[in-house]
Amino acid sequence: MGLINAFNIGTQGLLVHSKRVETAAKNIANVDTPNYTRKIPLLSSNQDQSFATVLSSMGMGALNGSSQMGGVNFDGIIEDPTPGAKIYKPGHPDADENGYIRTSNTNVMVDITDAHLAQRAYEASLSVMTISKAMAVSALEIGR
Repeated sequence: MGLINAFNIGTQGLLVHSKRVETAAKNIANVDTPNYTRKIPLLSSNQDQSFATVLSSMGMGALNGSSQMGGVNFDGIIEDPTPGAKIYKPGHPDADENGYIRTSNTNVMVDITDAHLAQRAYEASLSVMTISKAMAVSALEIGR
């Protein structure tokens, strides 16, 4: 893996995990908002993780420079299909024809944990960028 590839992976990680933190914060902020549906970020790997790819990387594939680029992608946001609880509040502006409102389906503990994990992943991506920078500086020092 080259230094440019390491910088690209680190940059992708910073962008993706900042969106994860942002999504968790939005969910936590709307925990008491009626009819709010929790948002879930979708992530995918840039790397082909098929069995054939793993076998080829163990053999001549890795020596020929055909190793796959790693990293993570942000594929969008979906809504959590779990319904929130129904509460009878006939005077509420968001009440349905029967007088019920649906509470948010956000679980604060789940979203705090998601935010914490995303923060740690962000810090790991930042470390990748810092280490890659140090390696580039060391390579330049050797060339002097």
